[in-house]
Amino acid sequence: MKVGIDKLGFYTPETYIDMTEFANARGEDPAKYLVGIGQRKQAIAPVTQDVVTMAANAATKILTPADKQSIKMVLFGTESGVDNSKATAVYLQTLLGLSADVRAVEIKQACYGATAGVQMACDYVRSHPTASVLVIGADIARYGLNTPGEVTQGAGAVAMLIKADPDLIELEAESVFHSADVMDFWRPLYRSEALVDGHYSNNVYIDFFNQTWQEFQNRTDTNINDFDAFLFHLPYTKMGLKALRTITSDDQHSQDLLTEFEAAKKFNAEVGNIYTGSLYLSLISWLVNSQTLASGNHVGFFSFGSGAQGEFFAGNVGPLTQLQNLKMQMEASLNHRRQISIKEYEAMFEARRPFEAGDYLFDLSEEKAQFYLKGQQNHQLLYVNTKND
Repeated sequence: MKVGIDKLGFYTPETYIDMTEFANARGEDPAKYLVGIGQRKQAIAPVTQDVVTMAANAATKILTPADKQSIKMVLFGTESGVDNSKATAVYLQTLLGLSADVRAVEIKQACYGATAGVQMACDYVRSHPTASVLVIGADIARYGLNTPGEVTQGAGAVAMLIKADPDLIELEAESVFHSADVMDFWRPLYRSEALVDGHYSNNVYIDFFNQTWQEFQNRTDTNINDFDAFLFHLPYTKMGLKALRTITSDDQHSQDLLTEFEAAKKFNAEVGNIYTGSLYLSLISWLVNSQTLASGNHVGFFSFGSGAQGEFFAGNVGPLTQLQNLKMQMEASLNHRRQISIKEYEAMFEARRPFEAGDYLFDLSEEKAQFYLKGQQNHQLLYVNTKND
């Protein structure tokens, strides 16, 4: 039975900063960010958008009433959770109007959480062929103002409907994973910004990729020539390129793979780092921007979460009857955003209130999304679905 990703939904906030303007504000050569890091824009989330609302805004773009009826599990991968106990998936279940007959769980392992959800979802569908699973990768990447990691921030959510006979990507059952307890990136409970050893994390990422890729070849008797594209978790777009270059050469097939990578990084360069959703935003980018995409293409995926967990898996492109809808969705998401100044960005960054105990209500005058966070009352977050009001 074929199982995999049937639909993909994406949401990113309507505000962003330009990386050339950002580099100038930080006294850096713009080429350091545009070329050295590989980013053009960075999505900035207002206080009215968190991972729950972004996930709802992404999922509502793809779910039909029939889809909602078929969903038996919601798996929410995030490292930007809104509660230390209650799962983001439960909030999302309510906002989307899903049945109470679902299993709703939040998954945390840095940027790897959504991939854990995808694999668990595929296993579930293989044993429950008529069911669907909604998997979310949503995050707001925060390192702090005037920090080395500030250039690799971002915000967004990817929603994936996993089911039998998928339209977009059939995922193979075989995968290779590798984990180790390393302190390359972490965020203590008392902080809203991550701590990271950047150079060490880059080395761990490449090492995990090479280990899992080599073992995958051994188990499946495949090699680089059996793949039409490689997709990567992209904390910044240059990171995936560094990993890919460790296995490519000067032959034509390697050059083709590098061309496909250019298509796969385009949207990530426009949004920035969205942690758990970054690999799947790259998948969307490849599906939309590849000039050679065809049903049956064989694609490899490398998922990575600092701390650390890596996994290499593979899939085949499906019939793609919904590709035009995905293209239209991405055009609407990325082409109608508003650039803000660096001062506006800094004010929005500092206005976020992740650990505040008191009651508060946000200014909603600029909020246009269907789902948003209104504020907090009696220690409870106030979520709004404008279609219900």
